[in-house]
Order: sequence, then C-alpha cells, then structure tokens
Amino acid sequence: MSTNFEKHYEEKVDDCNLEQLRDILVNPEGKSPLANRFRALFNLKTAASDFEAHPEDAQKAVEYIAAAFVDNSELLKHEVAYVLGQTKNMGAAPLLREAMLDAAQQPMVRHEAAEALGALGDLNSLDALNQCLKNDEHEAVRQTCELAIERIKWQHSDLAKKESLQTSLYSSIDPAPPLSLEKKYNLKELQDLLNDQEQPLFMRYRAMFRLRDIGTDEAVQALATGFNDPSALFKHEIAYVFGQMGSDAAVPALTEVLGRLEEAPMVRHEAAEALGAIASPEALPVLKQYLNDEVDVVRESAIVALDMWEYENSTQLEYAPA
Repeated sequence: MSTNFEKHYEEKVDDCNLEQLRDILVNPEGKSPLANRFRALFNLKTAASDFEAHPEDAQKAVEYIAAAFVDNSELLKHEVAYVLGQTKNMGAAPLLREAMLDAAQQPMVRHEAAEALGALGDLNSLDALNQCLKNDEHEAVRQTCELAIERIKWQHSDLAKKESLQTSLYSSIDPAPPLSLEKKYNLKELQDLLNDQEQPLFMRYRAMFRLRDIGTDEAVQALATGFNDPSALFKHEIAYVFGQMGSDAAVPALTEVLGRLEEAPMVRHEAAEALGAIASPEALPVLKQYLNDEVDVVRESAIVALDMWEYENSTQLEYAPA
C-alpha cells in the first residue's frame, strides 16, 4: 500500500475509541464497508505505533489489529500484517510469526507477515523466518523470508550505521534499504542490477528503491522493465513502488500488468492499488473494469483503489465511522 493510501486511511475516525475501531475492523455483523474497515485498521495503527507514550493502549491496538487475521478477506489480512510491521511495535512480532507459520493462511498473508517481521527488524524472529524459508511451499513466501532475514541482518550490522542513504520521501519501512549514495550509479547500471537474476534478491531490491528515490520518468521506465521478471514477489514490489511514487508515467505499465489475467493475484492486486494511489484520470475507467474480477483479492483491491481515487479527486467526501 502506498504512502498516499496510508495518509488517506490514517485520517482520524471521529468519536471512535479503540474498541469501536476494533469492531469496525473485525466486522462481526458484516455491515462495515471495506473502505471503512481499512480506515479503522490505519487508525488502530496510529495507536499501536504510540507505544512509548501509551504502552497499554498500544498493546491493545496491536491485539485488536491481529484479531482480523481470522477474516475471510485475503486482502484485509495481508494489510493487517503490513500495518503491524509498520508500527515498530515489537509486541506485534509473536502474532506475525504465528500468522507466517500458519499453513492455513493464504500465501499473500504469510508473505506479508514475513515482510513485516523484517520491517520490525526483530532478531528474535530469525529462527522462525529460517524455518519458513526452508519449509513453506510457496515461492513468494520463501523469497520474502530471504529478504526479511537479510534486512534484519543489515539493520543490526555496522554497515547500516556507516552507509550514506538518501533521505526518503516516503514514510514506509521498506523490505530493503536503497543502495548507498557512496557509489555513483547511472540509470542503466541500476536497471541492469534490478534485472540481474544472478544477484541476491536483497541487492536487486536495493537497486529498486534507489530508482524509486531518483523518481524521474526515466527511473519509472527503468523500474517498469522489472515487470518481465519471473518472480511474482519482485513484480508486486515494482507495483508497490509505483504506488508510492505516484507518477502518471507508471500508469501504462500498471494498466498492462493489471490486465494480465494469468498473472499472480498478488501482482495484479498491487497494480490496482497503485493506480488508485496515482489517481490520474486514465486510472478511473481501468479500475472500474475490475470491480467484478473473478479473483477476490483483485476485485477488493479495485474497490479500495476506487475509494482512494475518489478521495484524491474530491474535497467533498466524508466518511461514516461504521
């Protein structure tokens, strides 16, 4: 989910306490629209992130967020895992490990739980990540574990303290840091590294985030070449990055990827959300085409993306809390 998405959904839900937000998120009566459930989720994230000032409320918020792991919506549960990883609250780590190792959870949820553990930088999760890396049957989950392990090791290394990294325009904790500024790269070199399947995945991700931070239309075109990769995980991250960048230059590539009916759902879903975050006029008719998509996570992503598109293109919208 892009930075714009997060800002949108973090807008405060008026007159709701933590328990009311939990009830909107968990939706026991099945009456809360999906967009409002996302709004409750990101409001709970704000509380969960405030663990230094309000530790008891923060822990309650973590537990209320994790209560949604039993939901039927793969999209919502994957967003639950993402949010827990972004809180920096280590109280979320045991709940994320449980979700990651639960074979009954969908691969997209397990993948996001693994990525969230990497975002937390939790050394105590390395054993569980290595177990998942060895045993999970789904390639995207195993690749995510590989990235999360490398990210945790990097975060706790001397290298992380010494490297000169570009100050990010984005609030997210990413699966890998951008390549260090100490080495000068041109766009061609970064594109080549991005697409070099002989390189470790962590290094390719670092090239990806360096290109994101460059942010030009030329960088967008270089990133779009990653959509030819065989890895669904890699392609989904390219789409995520485009959603962060918010560049109209990415719309044609995202539209093409969303239209690949044979493509992995995790890639198509991320392309839909990115189009909603970019919120260009061209994105609207594209998203409307997928409101009845046969794949649940793509259809739900189109719903959420249209909510975002409408928000970005109107100052008149108001949201009910339930």
